[in-house]
Amino acid sequence: MTQQRPAGFFADRTIGGLAAQLRAAEVTAVELARAALASIEELDGELNAFVTVDRDGALKAAEKADAELAEGRDRGPLHGIPVAVKDIIDVADLPTTMGSAHFAAKVSTSDAECVTRLRDGGAVLVGKTTTHEFAFGPTGDSSHQGPSRNPHDLSRVTGGSSGGSGAAVAAGMVPLALGTDTGGSVRIPAAMCGVVGFKPAFNAIPAGGVFPLSQSLDHVGVLARTPQDCRTGYRVLAGLRDTVSREAGETASIGWIDPGTLHPTDPDVARIARAALDLDGLVVRDVELRDPAVLHKAFAGIQNSEAYAIHAERVAQNPRLFTPDVLGRLEEAAKTAGWQHVRALAARDLWRAEIDGLLTRVDLLALPTTCAVAPAIGRREIEIDGVAATVRSALVSLTKTWNVAGIPAVSVPAGTIGDLPVGVQLACRPGREDLLLAVAARIADAAP
Repeated sequence: MTQQRPAGFFADRTIGGLAAQLRAAEVTAVELARAALASIEELDGELNAFVTVDRDGALKAAEKADAELAEGRDRGPLHGIPVAVKDIIDVADLPTTMGSAHFAAKVSTSDAECVTRLRDGGAVLVGKTTTHEFAFGPTGDSSHQGPSRNPHDLSRVTGGSSGGSGAAVAAGMVPLALGTDTGGSVRIPAAMCGVVGFKPAFNAIPAGGVFPLSQSLDHVGVLARTPQDCRTGYRVLAGLRDTVSREAGETASIGWIDPGTLHPTDPDVARIARAALDLDGLVVRDVELRDPAVLHKAFAGIQNSEAYAIHAERVAQNPRLFTPDVLGRLEEAAKTAGWQHVRALAARDLWRAEIDGLLTRVDLLALPTTCAVAPAIGRREIEIDGVAATVRSALVSLTKTWNVAGIPAVSVPAGTIGDLPVGVQLACRPGREDLLLAVAARIADAAP
């Protein structure tokens, strides 16, 4: 049964608005930090979005942010803004468990590179968010700390693997959260939870200090309530200090990819996602993928072989410490032969060339974020338009498109089915992020 949940302090606030209030002395960073901590205390008992809350560290960082602003030192658009970090990203002196019993006692000794950039930008880190174990799952309900829960319906998944970050933003506990995305792990929870998730180009945000799943596919990304806030967070994390966009997204050509060519898709999901593009100035036309099987071959071969290489010793020595869900996936991944990995890399190059060719004909590419709305926690099989499918394939089949291509992609709320959110994805060539996010902003503003 769908339940309406209370909203946290940041549910109707943007980073830009908060930044303006900070600089006008209408609010302090300490007040924002306390608001984030109070929202977490009120809401997280049901949502399980956070695995660690750093109250003392957050208040200390907020005091420093206020003192610096008082002295005239402004570190940029995230100065004094509360931020949460996914629990596979190192934060000095805090646990980084990866959602696994294997690392239940691990405390990081240094910050990941992306966390250093957050601190250098004056952001206030309030805690670590729940992740699917080792980020190896798109549901967010298989973790040593238990499942994160969807704010729109506590019986539903958040999506994963950055499920805690998606829930934290959707519930208004923080205005910005970091996630990672190997096959959709930022965009899937964004779509499931009704927020915006942006995966930049491969290596645009440094991954040093982030526990790997598949080094060839891993991306660090951001989740926020608006595309503009995602852009703000992205540019700080990517070391791009110019905050002014020259794009308004008034005009763009968009290639619509029929999601059914990649995976059976709920017709209502496809209809809502496609209708979100019907805005003045956006010219949408259908484009076709020549050989979608190339995508599936590339993704499976690369992710499986690289993930198993990271965990082979743990699987052999301490298999019982894994959740059953992730252990099963790793045991299946162990069957990927070396020659299959080599062929997968060749398939990746073919896929990148195909996507690059499409982006010479249109500005952006679009399709739904996922094939279905958020399923129930623990469910692993569903039916989509009369076709049986695994939940994993239904959630990742459309998002992995852009990980294999290595290009920027964003999920934007497009509407709802019942009370469950539906997302639409947009992707672009590297260097066109401002247009991508400007069009995303128009879609988000027009969404019902």
